[in-house]
Amino acid sequence: MIKGSSQRHREHEVDPQFLDRWSGRAFSGESLSQAEMLTLFEAARWAPSSSNFQPWRFLYARRDSEFWPAFLDLLAPGNRVWAERAGALVLVISRLQSEEQRPRITHSYDSGAAWMSLALQASLAGIVAHGIQGFDYERARRVLRVPAEFAVEAMIVLGKPATPEVLPEDLRRRETPSDRRPLAQTICEGPFGF
Repeated sequence: MIKGSSQRHREHEVDPQFLDRWSGRAFSGESLSQAEMLTLFEAARWAPSSSNFQPWRFLYARRDSEFWPAFLDLLAPGNRVWAERAGALVLVISRLQSEEQRPRITHSYDSGAAWMSLALQASLAGIVAHGIQGFDYERARRVLRVPAEFAVEAMIVLGKPATPEVLPEDLRRRETPSDRRPLAQTICEGPFGF
């Protein structure tokens, strides 16, 4: 697996795990084991959340399960072409309200923290985790029976890495860790000033 830290440029000292994690598209076609999946979900379980509400939920299908075709059919064609070699697909949803029907404004923010915990654990385990928005959200809600009190957030494509040669040629060129915009274009001390 390509380590992002050898190709990315940091402006300040951070742990290499943040640079090493990147969203590859080349997968081996192996299914992930239930134990591997549970380790990733355990890491996500420990993410911080407002009032410890933990609004995130994960629906998943491993490639060797009966649920795989239903999850794979949700993907947009541009994602399906590479994700069909993944080891598992995960739908991230988040609860909109507390049990007392109070709105949880930070449900997406908190669920993003859970996704990042999962992504970092995957990277540490040598598993590629690629978050996507390119799927049919309404169909996912319907096919996977997501209740109205949950928002459909994103999907995660997971798998063991492979060499870029397994990808169509146009994607092979893109199969490298991307850099980030300069920090000065992201942060502003005080009021908005970009």
